[in-house]
Amino acid sequence: MAAAFPLEDLEILTLGRSSIDLYPEQLRVPLADVSTFRKALGGSPTNVAVAAARLGRRAALITRVGDDAFGGFVRQALRGFGVHDAFVSADPDLLTPVVFCELLPPEDPTLFFYREPRGPEMNLTVDDLPMDHIATVPLFWTAGSRFAQEPSRSAAMAALAHRARRPHTVLDLDYRPIFWSSPQEASELIGPAIEHCTVAVGNRDECEIAVGSRDPDEAADRLLERGVTLAVIKLGADGVMVATAEQRSYVSPIPVEVVCGLGAGDAFGGALCDGLLAGQDPEEIVRRANGAGAIVAGRLMCSDAMPTPDEIDEVLR
Repeated sequence: MAAAFPLEDLEILTLGRSSIDLYPEQLRVPLADVSTFRKALGGSPTNVAVAAARLGRRAALITRVGDDAFGGFVRQALRGFGVHDAFVSADPDLLTPVVFCELLPPEDPTLFFYREPRGPEMNLTVDDLPMDHIATVPLFWTAGSRFAQEPSRSAAMAALAHRARRPHTVLDLDYRPIFWSSPQEASELIGPAIEHCTVAVGNRDECEIAVGSRDPDEAADRLLERGVTLAVIKLGADGVMVATAEQRSYVSPIPVEVVCGLGAGDAFGGALCDGLLAGQDPEEIVRRANGAGAIVAGRLMCSDAMPTPDEIDEVLR
């Protein structure tokens, strides 16, 4: 069963990886000592689409999975969350990736990626992309990891060029060392994508990779100079800085006892998408995104843990 909305009503389209995430049911122990796991849909742009759908948005995902049982699970899970799977293709040669999570510490878990020789979404080509939808959807989201390998790199750049910087075009700076041969390579290939986007979001490390500075104000300046209209810089325990050409402000974090920090950023991303489409003030967008992130940080899973609007309202109260 496909997600219950016609594609002409699509509001959010994300481009990136999907995976099977395995979470230990025995918390705060080394992975070698874990005896049972819980399976969930994963992959950052996948989770962002799920988070936005949980908030009532009509979302779809562009990805490639293996022609295997886990690829079938990805499609089934997307439909269950209300995310359209029309743009999920199957790779005939590669397996759907599996990711193990070690919750030591829970605030900054270690991830073990099984993507040999590579994830199937790295084989996405321009021919796999629904260019008409990419050009016209109200919000398009992609991530820095798209530029790590060909043909994914060329496909992602073609998508951004075709969209022609229409609002809202969002780049999650999303630097994960496992996908890159070096930080220098990531800098050279993620940085140019900024010039095709209207919104950039990332933490200090990701800003340093993308624009060469960990300082929030300097990073915001460099992002805005490249034509981004909204820069969102995550500062961990110090909150989030949100910057436009006219103003910038700091939004305080919401304290939470962390169970698993993995999905918080994706919940933040889904709420960011929702707020952008709602036309909210940037500070209010980030305040609600912080609330969504805090809720998921207090839960074990990622996709299954994404909050509803009422849950965000409650935590903000």
